[in-house]
Amino acid sequence: MRFTKAFIPTLKESPADAEVVSHRLMIRAGMIRKLASGIYDLLPLGLKAIRRVETIVREEMDRADAQEVLLPVVLPAGLWKESGRWELYGKELLRLKDRGDREFCLGPTHEEAITDMVRREVRSYRDLPLNLYQIQIKFRDEMRPRFGLMRAREFIMKDAYSFHATDECAEREYENMRQTYTRIFHRCGLEFTCVEAETGTIGGSFSHEFMVLADTGESSIVVCQACGYSANTERAEIAPPRTPPAPAEKGEPPGEVHTPGKKGVDEVAAFLGVSPEQLIKTLIFTTEQGPVAACVRGTEEVNPEKLKRAAGVETVELADDRTIEEATGGAAGFSGPVGLLKVPVIADYSVMDMKDAVTGANKRDYHLVGVTPGVDFNPTYMDIRVAKGGDPCPRCSTAMILKRGIEVGHIFKLGVKYSESMGALFIDESGRERPIIMGCYGIGIGRTVAASIEQNHDEAGIIWPAPLAPYHVHLLPVNMNDEKTRKKADSLYETLRMEGYSVLYDDRDIGAGIKFKDADLLGMPLRLTVSGRTLKEDSVEIRKRRSGSQELVHLDEVVAFLERFLRGVEERPSMNP
Repeated sequence: MRFTKAFIPTLKESPADAEVVSHRLMIRAGMIRKLASGIYDLLPLGLKAIRRVETIVREEMDRADAQEVLLPVVLPAGLWKESGRWELYGKELLRLKDRGDREFCLGPTHEEAITDMVRREVRSYRDLPLNLYQIQIKFRDEMRPRFGLMRAREFIMKDAYSFHATDECAEREYENMRQTYTRIFHRCGLEFTCVEAETGTIGGSFSHEFMVLADTGESSIVVCQACGYSANTERAEIAPPRTPPAPAEKGEPPGEVHTPGKKGVDEVAAFLGVSPEQLIKTLIFTTEQGPVAACVRGTEEVNPEKLKRAAGVETVELADDRTIEEATGGAAGFSGPVGLLKVPVIADYSVMDMKDAVTGANKRDYHLVGVTPGVDFNPTYMDIRVAKGGDPCPRCSTAMILKRGIEVGHIFKLGVKYSESMGALFIDESGRERPIIMGCYGIGIGRTVAASIEQNHDEAGIIWPAPLAPYHVHLLPVNMNDEKTRKKADSLYETLRMEGYSVLYDDRDIGAGIKFKDADLLGMPLRLTVSGRTLKEDSVEIRKRRSGSQELVHLDEVVAFLERFLRGVEERPSMNP
C-alpha cells in the first residue's frame, strides 16, 4: 500500500481521554476513532491487525476440529428467560423491542443461542461431541467503558461452545482448548500465562484465563515460582496456616472505646494509635439465605466469590444500613463479631492468630479493644480474602509474587447449566434422556491487539510482534524527488509484493524526519530505507523496530533477508503454557 493512497490519519498528540498506552497509540497511529462512548470505528491499520489475530485463531480452531458458525447479533428475550439470565445479567444487557413489541437483546455472549441451535438438531449420543465457534461482534453496555478496545461496549470476540455426552469427554475438550489457546497466543508473539479464574456471570464449574503480561495490565495475578500455581487475585487460594495457633487464654473482657464518627480502618487506627493490621474489619453481606458477617484483618479485602463458596450461597452483596442494623443491633460502620448472634460469622485465616484486636462494638460511635478470636467470638475460619503478593501458595506454601496482566482469553467448563435449564437433551447409549454437557471458550480479538501494544511499545510508538503487524515492511525512500531513489524504491516495492510480503510504501513527498517518526509510531517489524547513500553500495538500510539494530543489505539479498527474519521471529514463550 502506497502511503499517498492509504487512509492512515496519524496524530502528533495523544487525545486527552486516552488513559492507557494502547488507547493513545491506536488513536495516534490512525487505527481507531471514537464514534460514541465505548464504540469505535476500525480504520484500515486497526482492521488489518484485527484480521491477523482472526486468521491465527481460525487456523488453530480448525486444527482443533472446531467448526465455524455465525449466530445473530440480535437475540430473542425468550432464550435468555429460559436460561434465567434475562434478569440476572443486569444492566450490561442492552434490551430492545421490535415493531411488534417483542423483546430482544444485543448479544453480549451466545450460550443461549448456540444451546438453542444444538437442542434443535442433536438427538443422540452419536451426534456428539461438537465444538462450534464464531468470530463476531458483541455488545455489553459497560457502566464505565474505557481504555479504548480494552474495555469497549462493542467488540469483536471469538466464542466457541462444545457439547458432550460425558464429563470425561468435556474435560478432554477443555484440555484441547487450553492447548489450542496456548498455540494461538504463542503464534501471536505474546508473553502470557494461563491462570485459574472465577466463572462470573457465564457460570460453570471451573475456568482459566489467558493473561498477556504487561505492567499496565488491569488485572492482578499471583504466581508461585516454586510449583507453577497461578491465578487471578479474585480466584487465587491462600494456604491456611500450617500449624494452627495455640488456643488463646481467656483474659480481661474487651473494653468499649468511644470513637465518634470514626468508621474506616485507617481513621480508627489513627484515632486509637494502633496499626491497621490490629483491626478486624467486619462486613455484613446479604445472601439468598440471609445475612452473613465476614471478618478479615484490617489491611485485607473480602473476596465476594470466596465468601459465596464459604457460605454455600449463590449471591452475596454488601448489606444496606437497615439490614446491618437489624443483623447487628448497631449502626453501619461499627459492626463487629463479638456478641453477634443473629448471623453466622466467617473469618479469614488472617484473623486466626490475632490477639488484643480492635473491632466494631455493634454500637454507634464505639469500638471494642482487647478482642481475641477464639475467646471473645468463635467464627468459622475460611479463605475469604483477596490474594496479594507474599501470600502463601495453596499448593506448596511458598510466598507468591504479584504480576499485572490483561485478560485476552477465558475457557469454562459449563457443565449442564444451560442445557438443563433450556432442555438441550440427548439419548445416551442406555436409552436414557440426559442434558448435554457443555464447555465455553472465548478470545477477545480486539483486546488481544490492544494487549499486544500494551506489552510491546516504547516512547516512540508501537513495536508490533511480526505475526500481528498490519504490514511486514515499512519501505521508506528518503527523497522522492531524487529519480534514482524513487525508481529503486518503486522497483523494490513491486518485487516485495510479488514475493508475497505486505509493504507500507511511504511515497509521500515530505521530510525524512517526519517519515522516520511515523515509521516508529506505526511500529512495523522492519523499516527499509532507500537513499542516495545506501544506493552507492546498491543496498538498502534495514532497521529492526524491536532492537533498533540496522544493517546494509544488498538489493539482491533483501528478499532472502526478509524470509530469514520472518521465519526466525522469536515468539516469546508463555510463563505457564
